[in-house]
Amino acid sequence: MSKRFSSWRLGMPWVAVLMVLLLIPVVVASNGTFSIINVIAIHIVFALSYNMLLGQGGMLSFGHAVFFGLGAYAAIHVMNLIGDASYEGHGLWAHFPVFLLPLIGFFAGALAATVVGWPFSRRAGTAFAMITLGLGELVAAGSQMFPSVFGGEAGVFSNRMVGPIWFGLELAQPAQVYGFMAFWTFVAALAMWAFTRTPLGRMSNAVRDNPDRLQFIGYQQRNIRFLVFIAAGGFGGLAGGMAAVNYEIVTPESLGLLTSGLALLMAAVGGLGVFYGPVVGAVLVTLMNSLLSDYTDASVLYVGVVFLLVVMFAPSGVAGGFEQVRLAWRRGDLGVRLPGWLSSALAVVLYSSGLVATVELIYQISHGKDKLARSLGFEADPASPLVWLVIAALLAAGYGVSKAGKRYREVNA
Repeated sequence: MSKRFSSWRLGMPWVAVLMVLLLIPVVVASNGTFSIINVIAIHIVFALSYNMLLGQGGMLSFGHAVFFGLGAYAAIHVMNLIGDASYEGHGLWAHFPVFLLPLIGFFAGALAATVVGWPFSRRAGTAFAMITLGLGELVAAGSQMFPSVFGGEAGVFSNRMVGPIWFGLELAQPAQVYGFMAFWTFVAALAMWAFTRTPLGRMSNAVRDNPDRLQFIGYQQRNIRFLVFIAAGGFGGLAGGMAAVNYEIVTPESLGLLTSGLALLMAAVGGLGVFYGPVVGAVLVTLMNSLLSDYTDASVLYVGVVFLLVVMFAPSGVAGGFEQVRLAWRRGDLGVRLPGWLSSALAVVLYSSGLVATVELIYQISHGKDKLARSLGFEADPASPLVWLVIAALLAAGYGVSKAGKRYREVNA
């Protein structure tokens, strides 16, 4: 009976996710909204694949975009082959559906990870991070030397409305692309969650937490890191295949450091220690980038501010904070810990207010008021010393509240 209950409890979240995915087309009608949701889906798979490296395996990578980009390039080249074969009316690719292109991305990413992963897996920690950083910059720079493969700065274009149609999805509009995105996001997320339940997934946690002990009981750290690296590269390539179908263009930017940084940002903001953390981070970061860019040119800076505040006050991420509250509730000590957490939340609000005001004032000095300032009713004069004193007071108050909260948590630890 307990096993049945446990299986039901594990399966219920996935049933709920599936119901939400099926409900979205019913309540959403705007193609613009579907476009944002499709980008979120790509970012969810990409962030979860990065979490396999850092969150589960403890491998900090600055080159994860290589697998995302190579998977995208492989998918878009196959898409062009499908288009050419469809016009000719014969050949293998004429019968290959665009719907399966994420699998091409998966195999491309996994193959690339297999090629470079064995020597890279000899190292961990800072050495591994620097090696992957070099890999990312090497591939990004080398892509300019092979325009026939990478398309130069303009990238490679394609058309997704080719080949056999599966499930009635012609992929003409974002609403139709959503069905494609929802399917592959659900399948990829479920597969990555299942990976965490395997012996290899458990051993990747051991490599992260206590590699010496794992070596002592007879398991090779390098072998485990290598296998996890391949799996993460494969799912990163799958996200790239989804991106190729969504955007119908792949550029060398998808291979670069900014794309790798985006994966790290989403995973860290959402929470590396919780499986659904990168999902939360992908949603938050994508919405911030999409919505703030309509109001201010400093949207990227605001995303950086969010990352800074999360690292300072919630190193376990948003989802990690939810899990701490949930566990404290189950243990019965939520009342003791809640004041310390609320003080951190208040410090974040104070710091955020001061930093947002600083950014807006600096932006006004050089460009004048942007749409965000007008929407917030921000009428402060950058030339007034009083305004800067208020900002300094907000930042000082945030510092004081954070210190008081830290002392409270230490006393009641």
